[in-house]
Amino acid sequence: MKKTIFILMAAIFAVSASAQSDGVTASTSNGAVSEKYVKAMEALVPAVDTTHSIEGLTALAGSFERIANAEKNQWLPYYYAALCYINKANMLYAMQQPDQIDPLMDKAEPLLAKAEELQKENSEVYCLKKMFNTGKMMADPMSRFMTYGPAASEALETAKKLDPENPRVYLLEGQDKFYTPEAYGGSKEEAKTLFAEAMKKFESFKPASSIHPSWGLSQLKYMMSQAQ
Repeated sequence: MKKTIFILMAAIFAVSASAQSDGVTASTSNGAVSEKYVKAMEALVPAVDTTHSIEGLTALAGSFERIANAEKNQWLPYYYAALCYINKANMLYAMQQPDQIDPLMDKAEPLLAKAEELQKENSEVYCLKKMFNTGKMMADPMSRFMTYGPAASEALETAKKLDPENPRVYLLEGQDKFYTPEAYGGSKEEAKTLFAEAMKKFESFKPASSIHPSWGLSQLKYMMSQAQ
């Protein structure tokens, strides 16, 4: 039964995107971000909710990493690159290729660490840490649950404490409830309540800028349709 729980949990962090970016310049000397950086990011970020392919995630990860290499003091390119690798791992797991998870997580881990280094105590980063730990667990759920399960839960709790208005917190929390059997704490009704709360948060949510995280609404709508 435990193995069933962890297999079902694989669906909790599926988002994807694709795009390309070239010619990104570094931030200006006074610390302000460059116009080219913002435009390059704006060309990529909206695709997070619209592309669902291994090829797209691979291209997007590379694009964000190129931006990160040029903009070493900006946390968002590292965040999005890590997100791409995590979601690529999730898609490969769904394709019954769990052996492909760890290599992708090995790529995501330093990117996530860099994002956290640049942006400490950030709810979005902790949401990603939750997804990362869940992904690591899914590579070998029976032997890794005691390590990565609590780490995933702790990261999500921290994300909520840091920003109770973050809709992605409630989306991820609802997915946990939805995919976990009731005998192990899951609940379709609780999931529906959490999805409804996530929708309320999305209705009032305003990202800090055009390139800050705003993903998840399309995923939420899908989950709400499944929870009916």
